[in-house]
Amino acid sequence: MTREPRKPKRESQFKKRKKRPCIFCIEQMILDYKDIGSVRRFMTDRGKIAPRRLSGCCALHQRMVAKAVKRARQVGMVPYVVD
Repeated sequence: MTREPRKPKRESQFKKRKKRPCIFCIEQMILDYKDIGSVRRFMTDRGKIAPRRLSGCCALHQRMVAKAVKRARQVGMVPYVVD
């Protein structure tokens, strides 16, 4: 009983996508809750905060985005839910 030789591993079917750099890290900017245009950019059409994979932010700046969106909601500049 001899073993059959192993098949050489093929390259993965799915190519890894190049990671998109964080907008805030590149431009050295800070998101302000009073700038509604910028805040809306990081929200979905339903009014939810966009996840990191959609917004393209690093973890540090994603927390900053979430804080800005929540503050804008609290003040009343951005709705909690869109009907």
